[in-house]
Amino acid sequence: MPIAFDTSYARLPERFFAALEPNPVEAPRLLRLNHALAAELGLDPVELSTPEGLAWLAGNAVPPGAAFIAQAYAGHQFGHFTPRLGDGRAVLVGEVVTPTGSRRDLQLKGSGRTPFSRGGDGRAALGPVLREFLVSEAMAALGIPTTRALAAVATGEWLWRETDLPGAVLTRVAASHIRVGTFQFFAAQEDNEALALLAEHARARHYPEAEGPLGLLRGVIAAQARLVARWLLVGFIHGVMNTDNCAISGETIDYGPCAFMDAYNPATVFSSIDHQGRYAYGQQPRIAQWNLARLAEALLPLLAEDSDTAVALAQEALAEFPEHFHGAYRAGLCRKIGLPEASEANAALAQELLALMAQDKADFTLTFRTLCAAAESPEADAAMRALLTTPGAYNAWAARWRPLLPAGAASAMRRENPAYIPRNHLVEAALEAATRDDFGPFEALHLVLGQPFEEVPGQEEYALPPAVERPGYQTFCGT
Repeated sequence: MPIAFDTSYARLPERFFAALEPNPVEAPRLLRLNHALAAELGLDPVELSTPEGLAWLAGNAVPPGAAFIAQAYAGHQFGHFTPRLGDGRAVLVGEVVTPTGSRRDLQLKGSGRTPFSRGGDGRAALGPVLREFLVSEAMAALGIPTTRALAAVATGEWLWRETDLPGAVLTRVAASHIRVGTFQFFAAQEDNEALALLAEHARARHYPEAEGPLGLLRGVIAAQARLVARWLLVGFIHGVMNTDNCAISGETIDYGPCAFMDAYNPATVFSSIDHQGRYAYGQQPRIAQWNLARLAEALLPLLAEDSDTAVALAQEALAEFPEHFHGAYRAGLCRKIGLPEASEANAALAQELLALMAQDKADFTLTFRTLCAAAESPEADAAMRALLTTPGAYNAWAARWRPLLPAGAASAMRRENPAYIPRNHLVEAALEAATRDDFGPFEALHLVLGQPFEEVPGQEEYALPPAVERPGYQTFCGT
């Protein structure tokens, strides 16, 4: 394949990764190729669809100039530190520089065992691969920083995950796969030389305007704060915010047990392994700051020679997180109710609406989308009262809200409040059909999610919560 790889990560010392050979799959079949993303990357989708391209996307062959490495990292998983994790079922094929000059990783997930597999088979099942494809591309369409999905390939093999499941490989695109856990890996070994190399590599790649390790830390803090604010504004729950799933780039990464809320409830948890609600919807800002504190700890040897000075600099940087987060969240929340000024009064009004939604178990996405129509005409108030059922509550709130709306508020709100999100019941139905080799529901849902702010007649079912609530709905890690 004529791909011009320029893989800077592979030029770091060998202890940063493990070089691999292909672990071929039996009968690769291209299920989905993201033509638009391929074009953004400067890749030819026609060539990627050839037998040679399929062999690369399946992990059966290494393109000329590719790296084919598994990256090393550590991580706190549900608060417990594991000093050696790494890519146990993924390989970094290489980095490409796009026509616009940005650098992107190309990684295969589900490509087989690596030295970091810890007894696993290194493979991925079809369902989790397609879930990540759907949800990551939906997040991109929502304008949220995220890894992307270039291709999904069926392997022709079966995996045992409590039952037999068809296998698949995902080609993931990311600004990089450097994580908080990557820094923790070298900090745990007290390898300050590697820490310094990694910090400079990450700074130059993601925050070139920043100065030194402290500038890198502050850049990551700001990016993560803004990212989590964007998650909350669309009702997204990551589900497994371990430090090895916290990307230095500020992108959403790893879509294992992720989900979107239907009824608004800050305590919402979907992940089957999050028994204590550590990563609940409303806990995500706190956990993000906790993860960033772990990054700051790892960087301490680089911040100053004197440990007290280093700690003080780290604490000062971490203290910036609340301002970054609350500023982004408050501004976004005000825009969602049509008020462009992110004042304390406007934010308080938005919070009152959230309190009503929580009280009445109103659907998060549908409520805000219906509010767009109410901003356009009071005739839509009946639909809002059907969602906010406490007698008189919506009327009292709307009487204070409507006079504040500027001209054109409804149109602006429709650019902030999506009509379509990857609703859990629709995602599950699409994945279940795909395991029977019926990709019709998957393709239909993927098409709708590509234009989340544009309502289309005939697509009403995609905008609605399930007719019958699924109590105890859970999501699962792909492993």
